[in-house]
Amino acid sequence: MVVIGVLGITACTPPKQKITYPPTDLSRAALIPKPLKVVPTHSAFGLDSKTMIYATPTDKGFEQVGQFLAEKIRSRLALDIPVNTTPAADIERIIYIHQTDSLPDDSPEAYQLYIKNDSILLNAKTAAGAFRGIQTLRQLIPEQSNDTLAPQPMWLIPSGKINDAPNFEYRGAMLDVARHFFTVEEVKKYIDILAYYKYNTFHMHLTDDQGWRLEIKSWPKLTEVGAQTEVGGGPGGFYTQEEFKELVAYAAERHMQIIPEVDMPGHTNAACFSYPILNGTGKQVKNYTGTRVGFSTFATRKDTVYAFLDDVIREITALSPGPFFHIGGDESHVTKKQNYIYFVEKVEEIVQRHGKRMIGWNEIAQANIDSSTVAQLWNEPHNALKAAAKGSKVILSPAKKAYLDMQYDSLSKHGLHWAAYIPVDDAYNWDPETYVEGLPRKSILGLEAPLWSETISNSAELEYLAFPRAIGYAELGWTPSEQRDWEDYKGRLAQQLAYLERLNVNFYRTKLVDWEGQ
Repeated sequence: MVVIGVLGITACTPPKQKITYPPTDLSRAALIPKPLKVVPTHSAFGLDSKTMIYATPTDKGFEQVGQFLAEKIRSRLALDIPVNTTPAADIERIIYIHQTDSLPDDSPEAYQLYIKNDSILLNAKTAAGAFRGIQTLRQLIPEQSNDTLAPQPMWLIPSGKINDAPNFEYRGAMLDVARHFFTVEEVKKYIDILAYYKYNTFHMHLTDDQGWRLEIKSWPKLTEVGAQTEVGGGPGGFYTQEEFKELVAYAAERHMQIIPEVDMPGHTNAACFSYPILNGTGKQVKNYTGTRVGFSTFATRKDTVYAFLDDVIREITALSPGPFFHIGGDESHVTKKQNYIYFVEKVEEIVQRHGKRMIGWNEIAQANIDSSTVAQLWNEPHNALKAAAKGSKVILSPAKKAYLDMQYDSLSKHGLHWAAYIPVDDAYNWDPETYVEGLPRKSILGLEAPLWSETISNSAELEYLAFPRAIGYAELGWTPSEQRDWEDYKGRLAQQLAYLERLNVNFYRTKLVDWEGQ
C-alpha cells in the first residue's frame, strides 16, 4: 500500500517555460555503454530532497541496490534520499526499483527504465540487472542543479524509456598486481570506475616471476619470500586472505566477480624461489625483478607440485565464490610441450575437483581440455579456434587491440608497444564478434581488457593507461556493433570529463576527443 500511495503523488507543476538546462532530450544523453533502445518524452524528473527510493523488499539484493544508489546520490549531491521507509508528508517523487520476470530480453542483466515527471521505475529480473540500471541513472544526473523550478535544489533527469541488455555475458578487465603490487584501496578505486561502466568481471593476475601476491596459509614462504620483490626492485607486497575477501565482497556489492589467476607452469619464478622443490629448470633459482618472460617452469612431473597446487587452489577457491579459476598457462617456453599438456590436464582436474571452471590463456588449447574450460585469446587465433572446436568458450583479449598496457603512441609516458600502439580510436574501432575469422559468435563468452604492470606502480599510472580506453571496451562488451559509431562515441566520451575529474582519475587526454568543448 505504501508503494501505491507514493506512486500516486503528483509533482509540483513546473512553470510553463522551456527547460534549456539541463537538456531534457533523453536520446542525447551521453550514456556509456550506449543502451539498446532509448525513447525520449522531452520532459524531466526532478531529483531533490523530496524524493525517496523504494526497492522490492522481498529481494535483499534489490534493497542493497537501492542503498547503493542512495549513497552515491548522498556523496555526490549531499541529498539524503530515504530507502524503503514510510514516506514523509513532503515526499513528492519516487524511484522504484522493481523485480520483475517480464522483460523483453532473456539476459539476467537486462533492465528497463521508465522516467516520468514524478517517478522513475527501474524494472529488472535480478539485482545485477537493477545494478546496471542504476549506473545508467547515475549517468543521467546532471552536474549542476536547476534552481529555478523549485524552492530547493533540483537535478533534472530527462524523461523517457530505456530498454537495455548486454551483448556479451562476460565483460572484464584484468589487473596485473604481480609485476607491481597495488594496494587494496587502489584496486577498489579501479573496481568502482569499471562498475560505473557496467563491467561485471575483475580478473586479478596474482602471481608471476616477480612476485606472489596472495597469502597461502599452508605454504607461508610464498608471501614471506615470494612477495617481497617486484619489477625494478621495489618492496613488493601481498594481500592477506582477509584483504582478498574484502576485495571479493567489495566487487560483489557492485555485482562484479573477481577471477583469481595463478600463472603456471611458466611465470613461476617467485613460487620456485620461495620453494625450490617446485622448480623444473634444473638451475638455481634467484629472485627476479626484471621483465623478461619464459624462463621459469614448475617441475611438471613431480607429485609435490600437484600437492602444492591442490593446497593453493583449495585455499583460493574458498575465498572466491565465482565460478572460475584462472591458471594462466602462457609463455611456458622452457616447458617441454608434452610436459605442458600433461600439466594443463592435471591442473584442470584439480580446479574441477574444487568446484570451479578453469580459464587459461590461449596456449591451453593444445591440451585435451574439457568443454567447460574457457580459453582466453591474447595472441594465437588458431588456438582460439581449436578451443572452440573442443566446445570451449573463448574470451577475447587480443594484445593488438585490447591490451591496456600498450602505449597510445610513441610519446606515451607509460606502457609498452611490442604488440601495437593503441590510440583511443583504434581501441574502439574493432568488432570482437568478427576479430577471429571462423570463430562462431556462440563460442565467444565475452571481452576482457588486460592491464599488465611492468611500467606502472600506482593508481595515477594505472589510470593513465586504462582510461579512457577501458570506457570504450565497456561499450564493445555491452553494445551491439551495429549501434557503435566512433563519431557518436567520442562526443559521449568527452562528456565523461566531469565524472573522471570528480574521481581524480589521471586519464590520458587524447587529442582525438574535444574534452574542453563539453
